Amino acid sequence: MQLQWDAMFRWFQMVLFQIVGGLFCLLALTSGCQRDQDAPRFAMPAGKTTADSGTISSARPAAEIAPTSKDILQGTRWPPAKVGAGEASISCGTDYATGDGRPLFNLEYFSVLDAMDACREQRLVRLHYRGKIDAGFADLVERVAAMAVRMEIDNRILDLDSAGGQVEDAIRAGDAIGGAGWTLWVREGAQCHSACVLILAAGDNRLISGQVGIHRMIRMGSIATTRGELNRELREVQSQLNQYLERNGAALAVADLMMTVPSRDLRLLSEAELREYGLSGANAVQEDLERIALLRRCGEDFVRRKEGFMREFSEGCARQGEQVEAMNACSLKLRKRFGFPDAKCPDDTPMGETESS
Repeated sequence: MQLQWDAMFRWFQMVLFQIVGGLFCLLALTSGCQRDQDAPRFAMPAGKTTADSGTISSARPAAEIAPTSKDILQGTRWPPAKVGAGEASISCGTDYATGDGRPLFNLEYFSVLDAMDACREQRLVRLHYRGKIDAGFADLVERVAAMAVRMEIDNRILDLDSAGGQVEDAIRAGDAIGGAGWTLWVREGAQCHSACVLILAAGDNRLISGQVGIHRMIRMGSIATTRGELNRELREVQSQLNQYLERNGAALAVADLMMTVPSRDLRLLSEAELREYGLSGANAVQEDLERIALLRRCGEDFVRRKEGFMREFSEGCARQGEQVEAMNACSLKLRKRFGFPDAKCPDDTPMGETESS
């Protein structure tokens, strides 16, 4: 009898230990999940590095990063070029729910001409690009921008979705559209990270619904072996960044973030930071230039109404996370309230590209 009780007791102990052990395992798993939730939200995805996109600066010959000369772009014998690591398409409307238009691969003169020819009548072109910022992207933006001028297409939209790429190519592309009447979109579900942020700085107007983020740049092909040597190389690039940001009216803090946020992480910018750094809404430098010309051409009342429109659009319509289509619809309602289009200056209607679609 005693043996039976001893056996039952040992069986009870074994079951109890298994239950307690299971509870400890469950608690450990729960704790692990909690640690995952508390981890940095914007770390680089597993298996990805900044070399996949990111903010990259490379030591390249000056001829490789120099802009294409105006003489060449004004002719028809454009050097051979193709869209690089991304996907590009041309649309003549703003309704992206129906698609992003005709794919564009070859960037020689007659290929770009054929892709954009249907946009003459609409007087609007939307260039959609998804992918890496590279030399092919810079060629794409330069050539579409040049063709838009030749075709007298006044309403121009660059519709971006990029995780970043080469700093030098971003600067070349930004200089091609800076002050040339381009509105930049980052649609819902899209992103503009790292070097892509430099493109935003150049736009005359920016509608941002998707994520915008920055991190430290990597110097590819660097021969640096000490912190000091690497810092000197990066400072040279930062000097170029500062000059670019200054001429486009963006804050130099953007370049500082590209020197400090760890390259393995990503600092997402809030709606307030985008405004503070001059990366969303109307471009302040371009507004100043236009104000001078509009006062002469359209009068003080027009300028006052346009500034009121842009202020209310920025505060009431252009909220980050809102669909770009909804932002455009909101602008149409505001235009009526502020008396646009104006009888004297109809071509200067603010955000006229939304009406052209």
